[in-house]
Amino acid sequence: MGAVILLLIVVVSVATIILYSSYVKVVKSGNAVREAKSSIDVQFRKRYDLLPNILTIAQRFMTHEKEIFTKITELRSQAINAPAGSQEAFECNKKLDSVLGQLKVSMENYPTLKSDATMTQAMKTYNEVEEHIAAARRFYNSAITQLRNYVMIFPTSLFKGYVQEEMQNSYYEIEDKNMTKAVNAADYLK
Repeated sequence: MGAVILLLIVVVSVATIILYSSYVKVVKSGNAVREAKSSIDVQFRKRYDLLPNILTIAQRFMTHEKEIFTKITELRSQAINAPAGSQEAFECNKKLDSVLGQLKVSMENYPTLKSDATMTQAMKTYNEVEEHIAAARRFYNSAITQLRNYVMIFPTSLFKGYVQEEMQNSYYEIEDKNMTKAVNAADYLK
């Protein structure tokens, strides 16, 4: 009888340890998703702070691209006013990515602007911020994947309800079709 009770205590203890460690995995994964989403917001804030400086410098040289400047300013305002980490903020930033790509192409047509030291430094800083945004997006997508993997496998699936809000998040993907098509080097050799 004593051996049966001891065996029962061991089985219950092992089951408790397994369930607790599963709960810890799910909670840590949910926190990682929130952290990743927050880090994207931080990188977006850096972008928002840098954009007015780049636009001010570029406007001195580029009088014909007023429409692009206006659109960037509008999208920046919409993105700043959107709730941090919301789907609305993600959508505004996707649109902003597309228009910023148009600005880069337009800037290529202004040799004086490209050679301006201030603009060169601003664009270098901007490119670094964009690399940080890309890294933050990869980290976020990885965190979402890990969380989804955990809650699809037993016994961690028992704790899916604790991270329901994080499970509703979608992957951060680039929407602009032009950003995903292959580059034709002949276009740049003209």
